[in-house]
Amino acid sequence: MAKLSAFNNISLDGYFSGKNGEFSWAKSHMDPEFNAFVAGNSQLGGTIVLGRVTYELMASYWPTTQAMKNDPVVADGMNKASKLVFSRTLSSAPWNNTRLVKSDPVEEIRRLKKESAADMVILGSGSIVSQLAQAGLIDEFQIVMNPVILGAGRTMFDGLTRSVGLKLTKNRIFPSGNAFLCYEPEA
Repeated sequence: MAKLSAFNNISLDGYFSGKNGEFSWAKSHMDPEFNAFVAGNSQLGGTIVLGRVTYELMASYWPTTQAMKNDPVVADGMNKASKLVFSRTLSSAPWNNTRLVKSDPVEEIRRLKKESAADMVILGSGSIVSQLAQAGLIDEFQIVMNPVILGAGRTMFDGLTRSVGLKLTKNRIFPSGNAFLCYEPEA
């Protein structure tokens, strides 16, 4: 059975995007050790799961010459990866290796977890994270806590109507002040 993880950057006050959807703050605390960690994660394989907003943002950057120049290892991993984008409004998803799904994310992920051997990771995509957390389908929450306070924004759990107990399974602090925290749902 495939494993589903959610990977997101969050601010100290719990937002994964600023009040206007910005996330440049997540790139403001970088260091060589953290960059190597991110590059290593981009080469792990599996399927990247995205909502429309995150898909459009990533598809507008990672296939570009600028991305290959700025971050060639991550760009290569992102462009080669299998991608699944959930959207009711997109008519196509032209970024290579992308499959557009217009059906219910909960039912599609439930099916994929049973039928696929390839692990999946949700990047960004707060509405998808919230829906799949609500359904108990996320096996691991990978959070990078950034040393910044935004004061307003959006959490990746907007709309969640039940409590989800978690247990810490891994952590790592980087020289930049970023803290990687990995949680699994409590049994």
